[in-house]
Amino acid sequence: MEKVERMGAQQPRPVALVGGRVRLIDQTRLPQELSFVDLHSPEEVWQAIAHLKVRGAPAIGMAAAYGLYVGLAKQSFGDSAELGRELESIASYLQTARPTAVNLAWAMNRLRRCFLSHRQEDVQSIKDALRDDALAIQREDETACGQMGEHLLTLMHDGMGVLTHCNAGALATSQYGTALAGLYAAHERGWRVKVFADETRPVLQGARLTAWELQRAGVDVTLICDNMAATVMAQKKVHAVMVGADRIAANGDTANKIGTLNLAVLASHFHIPFYVVAPQSTIDPDTARGPDIPIEERAGEEVVQWQGIRLAPEGISVYNPAFDVTPHELVTAIITERRIWHPPFAFSGTGGG
Repeated sequence: MEKVERMGAQQPRPVALVGGRVRLIDQTRLPQELSFVDLHSPEEVWQAIAHLKVRGAPAIGMAAAYGLYVGLAKQSFGDSAELGRELESIASYLQTARPTAVNLAWAMNRLRRCFLSHRQEDVQSIKDALRDDALAIQREDETACGQMGEHLLTLMHDGMGVLTHCNAGALATSQYGTALAGLYAAHERGWRVKVFADETRPVLQGARLTAWELQRAGVDVTLICDNMAATVMAQKKVHAVMVGADRIAANGDTANKIGTLNLAVLASHFHIPFYVVAPQSTIDPDTARGPDIPIEERAGEEVVQWQGIRLAPEGISVYNPAFDVTPHELVTAIITERRIWHPPFAFSGTGGG
């Protein structure tokens, strides 16, 4: 089978380590402006994650890994034990930026293990090992995204319609994306795939990000409001729903951007496959089921205003959970870089089924 090439790779990388700083696309400025920002400390990285300058579970993990390395690289340490204490402090701090996406904690735990395996070495060698491991996370994610695209192709056909939610593309990962990786691969092969990107209230990641990157790549994409999903399904314009994930529990329950559950229920009603696409690192075998996943609640301002324009009455109460949980019964398959997982889902400590 051909490898996924070019189309996803044409998208600018949302996260990079450039010298001694973390360089990000400021996704809050899209689609009006493609702007990069350089971050020089863990505190700046924390702010960027919390305020959505970088978002998408894999990209958040990469940004945090680079932020941890940058925080350590700028300091002098008397010995490895002192470095280890500071590593733990920074890692614990960065993990508080956003609680739902498991890739953030996964990346911090990976660098903790890296330190433990090199702790007998001198301080500079440990720093170099941490940098190399952080860079490896990004390289491995790029490979994983390409593999997810290949697996998705086996579930797709020329001329199909696909509904997406939020942004699970190149902007959320190293390249290609997760749920969008198959769309890039299909487009590269000349398949006619029609993508419906819902706007994804309240922060409009579908309208601002998914529509932007797919249009930029030449993929046939149509933007719809969130409340139009049932209509395009009823009109038989959609043959599959493909979404990413921020955390997948051991039983296959899946946390993703708020509104994902709505689409899963609709897909079940209209007998449309509902596919969850995420790297293996998004599977959290230590979380048994969906209700155990911590759900981030964000500020009400995201709902009641947009770019300074008030959309709702002053003083109105707002409930703004950033994610919801789709029960495994509504998931047709979970696609990772390893394989396509079919029900019943039972993920072990290594992410195996």
